[in-house]
Amino acid sequence: MKVVKPWIQCEAFDGVKIMKKLERACRTCYRSEGKITDTSYKQLLSNCIKVGHESILEHEKITVRIQCDIGFYKDVTRHRAGTSFSIESTRYCNYSKDKFTNNIHFIEPLYSDNKEKYKIWKETMQSIEDGYMKMAAIEGTTADELRMLLPHSTAAEVTMTCNIRQWRHVLALRCSSHAHPSIQQIFIPLLLLFKKEMPEIFDSVPYNEDFPKKKYAKVEILND
Repeated sequence: MKVVKPWIQCEAFDGVKIMKKLERACRTCYRSEGKITDTSYKQLLSNCIKVGHESILEHEKITVRIQCDIGFYKDVTRHRAGTSFSIESTRYCNYSKDKFTNNIHFIEPLYSDNKEKYKIWKETMQSIEDGYMKMAAIEGTTADELRMLLPHSTAAEVTMTCNIRQWRHVLALRCSSHAHPSIQQIFIPLLLLFKKEMPEIFDSVPYNEDFPKKKYAKVEILND
């Protein structure tokens, strides 16, 4: 068994280029292309978001790759409009095989600082892995059957693509204090990246500022 931390890898993107493309699409509505300058996108996009004219944000998208627990993607995959998912399949991935280092990977729980809780969790995960490996050793056992043993803490990789409008919607919901902590842990640092790179679009998206920063998932930019 391996205990791993969640992470998020974001495809390389140029926030200014995205916003300028969105501005050009938006100005089609008003046939005001002649008003485009190096900085005109700032006011235009801010105004559009303020009045709720967000359909123009659907013209651009960003893809991320996430290492999360199964519970994370069970919640997040409910966002279907404007979103695409490709998810590590527990129906076909047999974690007793060499390609998975003959281990089940479990996402470290947020309460890992609590020694008593963490001890119980780790012992439980170890017991599950032991049973998984014993069952996997029975001739003819399929990954389809083995997945019935996997708990929410099982680590899985997810590729998620949203258009910009949908990212605003998803992050507004999932960075709230009402969202599950393991989702906040991943999406809050992603939102902070978007706020930094595209403030005109994401500055107004709220998030739980009380969530402990030391628990933020690591964000990495993937270059081509």
